[in-house]
Amino acid sequence: MSIVASHLTKFYGAQKALNDVSFEIPKGQIVGLLGPNGAGKSTLMKILTTYLPADEGIALVNEFSVEKAPLNVRQHVGYLPENNPLYLDMYVREYLAFSASLYLSGNLIKSAVEEIIEKTLLTSEAHKTIGQLSKGYRQRVGLAAALIHQPQVLILDEPTTGLDPNQLLEIRQLILELGQEKTVLLSTHIMQEVEALCDRVLIIHKGNLVVDTLKKDVENIEHLFRDVTK
Repeated sequence: MSIVASHLTKFYGAQKALNDVSFEIPKGQIVGLLGPNGAGKSTLMKILTTYLPADEGIALVNEFSVEKAPLNVRQHVGYLPENNPLYLDMYVREYLAFSASLYLSGNLIKSAVEEIIEKTLLTSEAHKTIGQLSKGYRQRVGLAAALIHQPQVLILDEPTTGLDPNQLLEIRQLILELGQEKTVLLSTHIMQEVEALCDRVLIIHKGNLVVDTLKKDVENIEHLFRDVTK
């Protein structure tokens, strides 16, 4: 399994953000993670990417424990957080080379940067600083940084928020292509995005996993979402 979550529980003070959440994702699935604001989606993603420890339970990424082997997990996972933190004064190539240097060395850095610039369609903007880029191209830079070390698992938190229709289609197409060779866990509020991209749907509500189903088994995802999050 690419991702295993077993009885994950997380508290913020007295508030329980995740309550005994368990699921498994095999290699090669694109899985949509849905839920209202504050449901626990970002908390779950941060646990899986080693940014937060769980209070209870076990999480594995490519069979590595996020608690016991966090460096191994980071080698195998690419993470695009919701706010996409970037160094706006850095040039695109400069930033991606910096990101690559966390995983690679020597000539491998330059070749990795050029390959990911081409793959994420950043060639025309690569000479600019990140601060000069549109929202859509900044999302591409964040996605490129998440992909720079060729991870087998991608965890994307609201990757298309704020994009215009053309940018939305381009990023969706890129995610579809990546899903052919990687496992993708995708958090979104956009039901059409789940319809367009995902093989499977997880819905979290008030910290509980209330739905885990294949998309093909759901007649209307939006209706299902409304029913279980009332």
